[in-house]
Amino acid sequence: EYYIKPSGRGLITSPSIGTLNRLERQKIVLWKRPFQTIHYAVREMLQLLAEFIIYLWQHKAHILFVLLLCAVGTYICHIPGIHQKYIHIWKIKLLRCFYWIGLGILSSIGLGTGLHTFILYLGPHIASVTMAAYECNSLDFPEPPYPDSILCPNVEGIMETAIVTVWSIMSKVRIEALMWGAGTALGELPPYFMAKAARISGEEPDDEEYREFLAYINRHGPKAPTFTDKCKEVMEKAVTRLGFLGILSFASIPNPFFDLAGITCGHFLVPFWKFFLATLIGKAIFKMHLQMFFVVLAFSENTVEHLIVHLKRIPVFGVRFHQKLMEYLAFQKIKLHKNGSSHIEDSTMLQKCASFMVTSMIIWFLLSIINSLAQNWHKRLCNAKKKTH
Repeated sequence: EYYIKPSGRGLITSPSIGTLNRLERQKIVLWKRPFQTIHYAVREMLQLLAEFIIYLWQHKAHILFVLLLCAVGTYICHIPGIHQKYIHIWKIKLLRCFYWIGLGILSSIGLGTGLHTFILYLGPHIASVTMAAYECNSLDFPEPPYPDSILCPNVEGIMETAIVTVWSIMSKVRIEALMWGAGTALGELPPYFMAKAARISGEEPDDEEYREFLAYINRHGPKAPTFTDKCKEVMEKAVTRLGFLGILSFASIPNPFFDLAGITCGHFLVPFWKFFLATLIGKAIFKMHLQMFFVVLAFSENTVEHLIVHLKRIPVFGVRFHQKLMEYLAFQKIKLHKNGSSHIEDSTMLQKCASFMVTSMIIWFLLSIINSLAQNWHKRLCNAKKKTH
């Protein structure tokens, strides 16, 4: 149904309609077809909005129940009383948890095309807490403004009595790290559900990663496997043979191929809770403690001092970079000890470069969302055309 009959003697086959559609879909990006891409993206957003409204109407009883609970909760939260201070504290904590969970989802969703929020947000937060802990010789940062900004506590004698350790710093940022790790586990669910639905329905998959996975498990011939193929083979065997422990082991280490584990589990119909619990434990507990440890160790006082000393030895730009880094660190130390009412201009070169990098990555992420929406609309058009023939 999806293939054109071979031309000539049958030695060279014409590409399938699905292949031609995918090749056409790959050209629908902002830098190749900007007007068509924007048009398709808007149509897709309107379609998704319409589907969402229909979904809400179909589940109006559940929606009304949830709205009723929200109304009761809002009423309780606004009743004057002694409980207000506890509600305020827990509201801040819950919002902070949802914030880090959302960043974790953004990091892992999209089969590697997501926003790398560990590098942009969680990693710098852990590094800032680490450097501030050694400078202040304390982790009792005043709240507020922590965690939005860090100030050294104004406590007499703290510099002589406090002891800062790697474990105490990890304990300070553990909640943020665990919530971010839980978000990354949630972001691994789309590949799992996509592969599971494709396996059950038997429809031709449109996802590039899933097509590569099917091509790999159905490979034939004497072609020598590449290093990537060997890594995929190890993961496939571990996931299919070891089950929970195999998924847990690969989720517990920084692994660029873990998206394939979700696809593998979905394709082989691994139970949802087995996949999700193993992924959650591995990513939110084991992997995050490993990453926290290395970030804290890398930005500890001794490591930073050792790095600064050796920067001067770099040819050509070593001395200049060393000078800029020293200015940046001095500026950060002043900020830690500044009075809350004082104002210090925050305009070092390193911070400008970091802000530019963060802004660029966010813009690229938004552009990829627009391209994805446009390509999804093109896929809808192709599927509708296929059903009419």
